[in-house]
Amino acid sequence: MYGNYLDDAAKIVAEKREENLKFEHARLTAEEKDDLLLKFHPDRIKSQFEELKIGPNKGQKAPIELAAMLQAKPRFEPEEIDLNHVDYESDVLVIGGGGAGTSAAIMASEAGAKVLLVTKLRVGDANTMMAEGGIQAADKPNDSPAQHYLDAFGGGHFDGKPELVSTLVNKAPSVIKWLNELGVEFDKMSDGTMVTTHGGGTSRKRMHACKDYSGAEIMRTLRDETFNRVDKITVVDFTAAIEIIKNDKGEACGAVLMNIETGELYIAKARVVIIATGGAGRMHYQGFPTSNHYGATADGLVIAYRAGAKLLYQDSLQYHPTGAAYPTQILGKLVTEKVRSLGAKLINKDGEVYIHPLETRDVNASGIIREVREGRGVKNDVQDAVWLDTPMIDMIHGEGTILKSIPAM
Repeated sequence: MYGNYLDDAAKIVAEKREENLKFEHARLTAEEKDDLLLKFHPDRIKSQFEELKIGPNKGQKAPIELAAMLQAKPRFEPEEIDLNHVDYESDVLVIGGGGAGTSAAIMASEAGAKVLLVTKLRVGDANTMMAEGGIQAADKPNDSPAQHYLDAFGGGHFDGKPELVSTLVNKAPSVIKWLNELGVEFDKMSDGTMVTTHGGGTSRKRMHACKDYSGAEIMRTLRDETFNRVDKITVVDFTAAIEIIKNDKGEACGAVLMNIETGELYIAKARVVIIATGGAGRMHYQGFPTSNHYGATADGLVIAYRAGAKLLYQDSLQYHPTGAAYPTQILGKLVTEKVRSLGAKLINKDGEVYIHPLETRDVNASGIIREVREGRGVKNDVQDAVWLDTPMIDMIHGEGTILKSIPAM
């Protein structure tokens, strides 16, 4: 199936599958997690960061790839732009056409605002589309936003901003309700109760999914709703925001836009500017492959920084532990956390379950890196990695579970 050397490695996993199926790896202690992260997480490699010399985060560290972008020269000089000529005017300017941008546009239009949504690709070409496993909210009788808060804040090693984590967990149930009412086809039982599963680092089952194409289903619904509101939402695609415009009070009041096909520049004026451009996965920090959409190139971070906004956590990136490492054609293809939630375990070249599959993402990512660096990774001609033993899923839940629960996988 894989070629001789991988076939031999796969046989070791198969021979130990029954034994591994019964074995439950203990959760790591807080001290063990900290030690693993310190030694192996990419965020802890000092040589891959540099100190910012200019801007609101001056003196703080950032990945060398991002630092180069944040401190780069502008695409044009201010005098080259005629700010008196306004091409677009709206109450709210939303930059970005993914899940966050379309949600913001829809909600603003629901509040009566005239909205301009600009995106450098097409509406829906975004990381939301790539998400598979689901979206979490504490909306079951045995759960609560308070319990969700403890899981999320603790899972982030208490580095999060308490007010942001609080907003996240308290808004989550109403957001799930909102998406459901818009038409998102969440997995449900025969009585209409939403099906929920465990995510990494959670003490309750609160992951709401649409099979294993949750993001695509959410994005389908949000995109349709956006286009259904043509009277209130104007969409301009293949157009990137390359600079934020500020008024004499230092407030954002618009943006300079560039048509990425023709290079033409436009001026958008607005009372409110929302930046929802996604992350930086496609910067490929430290040479890592990524499951991110091609549009995730830190655009919003750069234009916000140039406008004077101080960045949060610019020295950190989420590394999703499971993705395809072989063959070359699908390197970086996301393998959703739902696969591990259903029972698949992480296995090294010796056929050993070396970590609990539902540790938090940073811990499991570091665990994979450790196994590879210490010689227990699976050799292949693309990128050394570990096994994710998916046949366990059907063995645990019955034949056909994979086709039913994770059909895209």
